[in-house]
Amino acid sequence: MSDEHYFTADPSVPFKRAPVTVSVWGHDLDLVTGSGVFAQGRLDVGTAVLFRETPPPTGGRLLDLGCGYGVIGLAAAVAAPTAQVDAVDVNERALLLARENARSVGVAERYAALLPDEVPAEAAYDEIWSNPPIRIGKQALHELLLTWLPRLAPGGRAVMVVGKNLGGDSLQRWLGEQGWPTTRLASAKGFRVLETRRAADVGAGPVRE
Repeated sequence: MSDEHYFTADPSVPFKRAPVTVSVWGHDLDLVTGSGVFAQGRLDVGTAVLFRETPPPTGGRLLDLGCGYGVIGLAAAVAAPTAQVDAVDVNERALLLARENARSVGVAERYAALLPDEVPAEAAYDEIWSNPPIRIGKQALHELLLTWLPRLAPGGRAVMVVGKNLGGDSLQRWLGEQGWPTTRLASAKGFRVLETRRAADVGAGPVRE
């Protein structure tokens, strides 16, 4: 399958659902994935590293950027019962699945799966969580991050997982150069877990190798 699912609003491949059960932050989630959506039928390795190497959020308003079938934002909503989660993707199938999954795990009242243009202009987030779509290309990825990182509320942070061989280290340096200090929280299975804060909010914990 091609990488079309990363950035196509209406994938051309026939739509077929596939169930997946994931254990995240002490909770078992029965979810549905689908063709034309990232990580059909599985929890991808990068997202698994993100979950294993970071504690869950404790609440607040959260953004799942590039949500796919919704696993990161849904896991956050289940782990943090007071959290309000917006999940953003350009892929209409992904949003359909994310909404279905939100209903099935009982968080639909605190979870909104949205196209980027549907996010309220005034929305600000305590945390952004993402396995970002690296394969859209460096320029498009940079534009994506510089669009959404300014949505962080004062004291907020973004937590991302990026493959080392896909530019995780260079992305960390580039974010710092753009005024978004970024710390490596963990490194595992060829992936970097990065934490980005506003310059005034620096104070991340130590790196775990």
